[in-house]
Amino acid sequence: MAGLAMAGLAKRAGFVTSRAMIAAALLLPACAQAQNGLSNLFGGIFSGPNPAPPQAAQGPGGAQTGVQPWSGEDGASGHPLMTAAAIREAASNFNNCVAAMWPDAARRSITQENFQRFTAGLAPDLRIMDLMDSQPEFTKSIWDYLDILVNDNRLAKGREVLAKYKAQFDATEKATGVDRYIIASIWGIESNYSTQMGDRSVLQSTATLACIGRRQAYFRDEFLSALEILNRGDLRPEQLRGSWAGAFGPTQFMPTAFKRFAVDGDGDGRRDVVDNPSDLIASTANNLKKDGWQAGQTWGYEVVVPQGFNYMLADRAKAMTMAQWEKLGLKRPANQPFPHPAEKAYLLAPAGAQGPGFLMLQNFRVIMKYNPAEAYALAIGHFADRLRGSQPFVQPWPRQERELSRTERLELQQLLAQRGFYKGTPDGQFGGQTREALRNFQASIGVPADGFASSDALDRLRGR
Repeated sequence: MAGLAMAGLAKRAGFVTSRAMIAAALLLPACAQAQNGLSNLFGGIFSGPNPAPPQAAQGPGGAQTGVQPWSGEDGASGHPLMTAAAIREAASNFNNCVAAMWPDAARRSITQENFQRFTAGLAPDLRIMDLMDSQPEFTKSIWDYLDILVNDNRLAKGREVLAKYKAQFDATEKATGVDRYIIASIWGIESNYSTQMGDRSVLQSTATLACIGRRQAYFRDEFLSALEILNRGDLRPEQLRGSWAGAFGPTQFMPTAFKRFAVDGDGDGRRDVVDNPSDLIASTANNLKKDGWQAGQTWGYEVVVPQGFNYMLADRAKAMTMAQWEKLGLKRPANQPFPHPAEKAYLLAPAGAQGPGFLMLQNFRVIMKYNPAEAYALAIGHFADRLRGSQPFVQPWPRQERELSRTERLELQQLLAQRGFYKGTPDGQFGGQTREALRNFQASIGVPADGFASSDALDRLRGR
């Protein structure tokens, strides 16, 4: 989904790229940065099914000439570089901007011949400016999100992929210790097993963003890294296609992430994470391993949270051992034991007191480095467990609850600010700061301080 309706973050860079918009578009924290961007998988989650994208003609350099045009409007972020006038001015200077990057490219050992060949005919894709600043009015609940991602069809395809590439998964799991089911889960959720990877030219997208808009410094590095990939011969220009933010391949690598994590899984001299399953599987595993994956460990456990529990403890910064959580009354469904009582975990209650709880281990934090949306990481872990043969979550979600609109989310933050609980700038996006403020408000009025932004919580803030 060249952007699940929009935002995946760019890892460790502060930019919300196609995958983390999931986080922003959902009600879950999206404050870190993920290196990869969601492909086209979620195109209709927020606005209904999208028609098939037009077949864009390609100009030199892989530029698309038939994509949907830019709206010509100011960006919703209000950033001065996202005004219509600033966008037009930067677009008029696009060719000079690209040419001015040659000295930096030369310092990266890109040949002048390849620089000229790969940049020839590039033109800005201004439609990206609309996608970059999109702010969907309505969002999906975490249970709807999980329903969409973890379904029988995708599970069946995942099992086929695990069987077809068993040798590659065996070799990678032995070399890295990274769970094959997690790798297969990322592959399935990021691109629906290579069927929905995005169709924008990565060179065109990153060049556009390097020269126009509010994240030019970040995307300059992505554009030059894409040129390095082509200069080295790991991928061909026609393979370097993906999301509007430049993420490509079945597990959606950004160009800079490719440089850090891509490996040659089969020894053929290339790191082809697009069409070579050995390289794809090995590179995705290498990413997780370098981010701290603990071999032989799971990501977390569903837990039953007792009535009257102090939800102020449901905080990523408040990790305790499994034994300590048990003393507080948390149990696994059917009273299954915790295999390692000394393991430390934090409690996640994404639907508050009305829904299931989860004790999250180190490997969950690693998945969140791949994408900082808790909803995404929970979907990855659960999908992997289902591929392994586990059952669906046992406890029900509060499906009677409706998601707040962006207008209502803004109002909730404004009301929290008026009461002195919220110190940030209301933006309609719920992260850790909003959740903490809401918990403190709930505690002040004597209701479960679970931080769940329900319509009831909004009504209480309104004084109803």
